[in-house]
Amino acid sequence: MSGFYGSVSERSCVDDVFYGTDYHSHLGTKRAGLVYYDREIGFRRRIHNLENEYFRNKFEAELKDFSGNSGMGVISDTDPQPILFNSHLGPFALVTVSRIVNINELADFFLARKKHFTENFMGNINPSEMVANIICEGDSFVEGITNVFDKIQGSCSLLLLTPDGIIAARDRLGRTPVVIGRREGARAVASETCSFPNTGFETEYYLGPGEIVHIRSNGFTRLKAPGKRMQICSFLWVYYGFPTSDYEGRNVEEVRYGCGASLARRDTVEADFVCGVPDSGVGHAFGYANEKGLPYMSSFSKYTPTWPRSFMPQRQIQRELVAKMKLIPNKKLTKGKKIIFLDDSIVRGTQLRDNTSDLREAGAAELHMRIACPPLLYPCPFLNFSQSRSTLELAARKAIVRLEGEEKNIEDYLDPDSEKYSLMVKEISAMLGMDTLMFQRLDDLVKAIGLPREKLCTHCWDGSSSF
Repeated sequence: MSGFYGSVSERSCVDDVFYGTDYHSHLGTKRAGLVYYDREIGFRRRIHNLENEYFRNKFEAELKDFSGNSGMGVISDTDPQPILFNSHLGPFALVTVSRIVNINELADFFLARKKHFTENFMGNINPSEMVANIICEGDSFVEGITNVFDKIQGSCSLLLLTPDGIIAARDRLGRTPVVIGRREGARAVASETCSFPNTGFETEYYLGPGEIVHIRSNGFTRLKAPGKRMQICSFLWVYYGFPTSDYEGRNVEEVRYGCGASLARRDTVEADFVCGVPDSGVGHAFGYANEKGLPYMSSFSKYTPTWPRSFMPQRQIQRELVAKMKLIPNKKLTKGKKIIFLDDSIVRGTQLRDNTSDLREAGAAELHMRIACPPLLYPCPFLNFSQSRSTLELAARKAIVRLEGEEKNIEDYLDPDSEKYSLMVKEISAMLGMDTLMFQRLDDLVKAIGLPREKLCTHCWDGSSSF
């Protein structure tokens, strides 16, 4: 995943962009960049690696080198950004929240026309540079961004910083959010509304799918109307989103409370208390505990927020180490207790297997796992989430192979009322060492989010979405 923040102001926006970008740190752990436009000196940019340090620590000392009334920043789990371009459309800087599945085919198209790429990313073409090249195929920024929507398979939301403000565009199907904030004499645009309150902005407008707007300090102008079809990622509410953020007017933490409550209403297991896996499992657990009338207690705590997400590293040894190190069990609260603990999802199961083992060693009498979304059966082709070298790395797929001997008849495991679904859940539970395991039903998740199902992307659970 990635997140961006931009601002156009009547005065200096250096601090606004710095702090606003910092509020997107939960969306990326690898790279970050800032760029500002000053009418006297033009564009000035910095990009840093974040794998071993906070965003603030990397950029704070460099703020004195920046100036300008417009700027933007990005925090990413993928490519180095922003990209700077000189083109027939004029100079611009670009940040994206994107995943381009057909990037190799697009590269062949450009290379066959004697174009070239300069921004390499881990030996490959930088996806943001690819987006910039596609934009420059158009006769205007609107035409160029429309080209991006038409040509890429995956998703792409973006910000373009120009000498005349920021052009913002939301993904063609709205898979990721773009929101405008308002303050006297300034406008901001961001992936996360949690970046607005402490920088003095109020949420003004949610861009629709495929919508393009031109943002200046005194307001914004629509350049392209939103489309009617939307497929916003449901996982934004389940996991990725910060608790105080809103998407389509639906608050993240409010949805998580609803998810937990839905699980509680379907559950008959008796327990001493409820616990959430930090951080994103906590809201779900509060919803469950409140609905059941059970106490909430922290049977383990997160030691530090600096550990990367445990499902992100590609090397299994590193994933297991990260999952093991970041949570510490509390033996005084755990010994002899029957515990219901909640988490947002099970991807590979690395973290939960270690959590279960640690709590067993701490003396837990029973461990009942409740998951706030359905089983993940399909890798996401639209965002950089749950990317595995093999589909078989997904815990649910592993369970099916154990039951079937091979990956087949996946659709038979989608119905939560079917025998095969029940067998899959029991197999996952056994793999992870739990007494019982329950997943959220998809219809309950959709109800908790509060948007029509056709406006939500649920592909990783049911394989239903397409390019």
